Amino acid sequence: MSADWIFHSGRIFDGLQLHPTATAVAVTDGRITAVGSDAEVRAAAGTAAEAVDLGGRLLTPGFTDAHVHAVYGGVERLGCDLSEVSGLDAVLERIRSCAASTDKPWITGGGWHKADFPTGYPTRDLLDVVVPDRPVYLINADHHSAWVNTRALELAGLDAVTPDPADGRMDRDADGFPSGTLHEGAMDLVGRCLPPLTDADLCAGLLEAQRYLHSVGVTGWQEAILGDYAGYPDASSAYRSLAARGQLTGRATGALWVPRSTTADNTAELVANFEERRRINREAGFASTSAKIMVDGVPENRTAAMLDPYLRPCRCEHAEGPGGRAPAQDEDSRGLLYLPEEVLTKVSAALDAAGFDLHMHVIGDRAVRQGLGAIEHLRAGNPRTPGGFRGRHHMAHLQIIHPQDIARFAALEVTVNAQALWACNDDQMLQMTLPLIGAERAGWQYPFHSLLAGGARMAMGSDWPVSTPDPWQAIHVAVNRTHPAYPDAPPLVPAEAVTLQTALSAYTAGSAWLNRHDDGGAILPGKAADLVVLDRNPFGLDPGDLHTVGTALSMVGGRIVHSRERSGAAA
Repeated sequence: MSADWIFHSGRIFDGLQLHPTATAVAVTDGRITAVGSDAEVRAAAGTAAEAVDLGGRLLTPGFTDAHVHAVYGGVERLGCDLSEVSGLDAVLERIRSCAASTDKPWITGGGWHKADFPTGYPTRDLLDVVVPDRPVYLINADHHSAWVNTRALELAGLDAVTPDPADGRMDRDADGFPSGTLHEGAMDLVGRCLPPLTDADLCAGLLEAQRYLHSVGVTGWQEAILGDYAGYPDASSAYRSLAARGQLTGRATGALWVPRSTTADNTAELVANFEERRRINREAGFASTSAKIMVDGVPENRTAAMLDPYLRPCRCEHAEGPGGRAPAQDEDSRGLLYLPEEVLTKVSAALDAAGFDLHMHVIGDRAVRQGLGAIEHLRAGNPRTPGGFRGRHHMAHLQIIHPQDIARFAALEVTVNAQALWACNDDQMLQMTLPLIGAERAGWQYPFHSLLAGGARMAMGSDWPVSTPDPWQAIHVAVNRTHPAYPDAPPLVPAEAVTLQTALSAYTAGSAWLNRHDDGGAILPGKAADLVVLDRNPFGLDPGDLHTVGTALSMVGGRIVHSRERSGAAA
């Protein structure tokens, strides 16, 4: 007997725990064939065509990103990429450089961060200085707002009398003219004027995204929006094309986008459309088993749906006490719910009955409660569909959860799809979020420990390009509740921290289960050989150093898809 690969002399995380005794793993024909001590694996696997000396490092299942916009991220990396630029001057200089390097009719891209602008949102006059002659459309890092210049507004026909759409709004100057930032549905007012992305553009973006994801140990992911959104078309064609050419190396799945224009009357039409698109994708080798519902927005622009109103922060030195006053509630501002409750309930039940897993974007506590209500309704009405389908429904982001709703996650079998990197006190949290939600709701943020203690499942994802797809940055925050770039900031609700074992399991076994890749997410004989060699053993590190962990090698189905170092010596 001869294995294709033997990994030896290291430590093994099997998807649930650090294996107490195993130091080696054998891989044959794309599958794990032995796990044990070096001697046990040698005895079981014989010689190997390739061997990797782990040298005490950790071997884990491949990471699965349960919520990512891979195609968006790849296209933006190939365009005017602002994701790794910090500071207003640097942002403007990058945009100027992007414009100078291309003769394209539009300057597009994204990744700008709210914290780089004094009020959180930029204005058109800043863009007009660096790109006065061509339209500019740049999506911000969270993909809930877009920054445009005057030329783009003119081409779209927007002015002071243009009304805000029902599902978004435009920031405006004192005279009512759009000031340059478009939120949520208002992004489409300019986005519909963009030159359409071609299949070649989408395929190039997906290939770049796949390369990048593999380089940080991500071997599988869920594309969180398949549909027309914020100027992007449905990327399903790119996945089908790469699958047909044998270039889709990641274990990718997708979530079909439920438009915010969905009504009770067109629900049946929507579901029929989804079933046909699912069939076409599946036959091309790309599973699209989820349906993405954006229930609300984000707190920084007051579109996350809240049970109680946002605060109207005072501009005094002391918020309370002598000479100060407490922030007042803005009674007219509780955020946005993109689908009426009766529509969300009906479409959720119909999609569940059709065999789709629901992938809900929920951030505010009112959105959480409404989403849970819809799932409670469908669990009662569709306890188990013919064939034994049981929806692996999940909620992504989950920033603010009312304590009364914590226990409902386990009771309703709703998986926590956590973007743990955000659970910290960074500039955006301190300057833009906390002043709007206040101290009590600040303590309800990202309650991972409480959800797990209540019996809920957890998966993890990055929401890249909103934030880095490197799992170790998110794991660092999940364990420490602090961001490595903000060492002096206090932890955000430290009681809600989780252990390294829990976070690593969520990002491997938890997310693979959520994606219905039941063949992966674990290092066990018979499982698919989706493996990652880390550059060290994180279980031997101080928790404050977890963000320094990197990826040395990534493997999918026994095939190397990324390697920083590789031994070709026979075992």
